[in-house]
Amino acid sequence: MIRNVLGSVIALAGAAAAVLSPFRDWYDGRPGRYYRVRDLFEGITTTSSGVMVSLFLPLLVAAVLTLAGVVLRSRPVVALAGVLTLGFTVLWMVRQGQATGSLTVDPDGSGLQWGVVLALGGGLLMLIGSLVMSGRRRRRDRVGSAPDHDPRTAPYPTPGYEHPDTWPPTQEPGPSAHTSPLPEPEPDPYTGPEDPRRHDGP
Repeated sequence: MIRNVLGSVIALAGAAAAVLSPFRDWYDGRPGRYYRVRDLFEGITTTSSGVMVSLFLPLLVAAVLTLAGVVLRSRPVVALAGVLTLGFTVLWMVRQGQATGSLTVDPDGSGLQWGVVLALGGGLLMLIGSLVMSGRRRRRDRVGSAPDHDPRTAPYPTPGYEHPDTWPPTQEPGPSAHTSPLPEPEPDPYTGPEDPRRHDGP
C-alpha cells in the first residue's frame, strides 16, 4: 500500500513536469509548444504550431497514461508513459541537432533550456514511479491465505479418506461404529502336564 502511494506520487509529479515543459523554452528561447509533432519526423522548421499539434500533444498523452496507470495501479502503463515521454524528447533532440549541426546546453541562454530538462526529468520520474509501485496483487494474495483444502474436490483423494468412519459422510455412522471384533480367548494359565484327576469321578 505504501509503495503504491509513494510510486503514484512520484509518477504524477513526473507527469506534471512533462505537461508543463512545452510551455518553457526548449532551445534558444523557443518554447516547446512552437515545435510541431510532424517536425519530429520531417525535420525541425521555424514554422510555429498550435498547442494541440505541438510537442504538448504526445506529452499530454503520456500524462493521461500515467494518471490511468495510477488509478488502475498498473506498473506497465506508468512505465509506458515514461518511455513515451523520453522517446519523444530524445527524438526532438536528434532532430534539433540535425537542424543546428550541434547541441549545446545552456538553460539560461542559447542551446538546450529548462523545457527539455523538465521533459527528461518527468520521463525519468514516471519510470522511477513505476518501479516503486507494487502494482495490483492477485486475489489469493489479497485474501491472505489459500482456500481450505477439500479432499472431496481434490484431483487426488487424501490418504485415509477412501474409508471414512461414517457412510455417507456427515450422516449416520457406518459399520465400523456399530461392530467391533470379538475378543480373543485368553490362554490357559496352566502349562504343566495334564492332571489325571480331572477325568476321575468323585
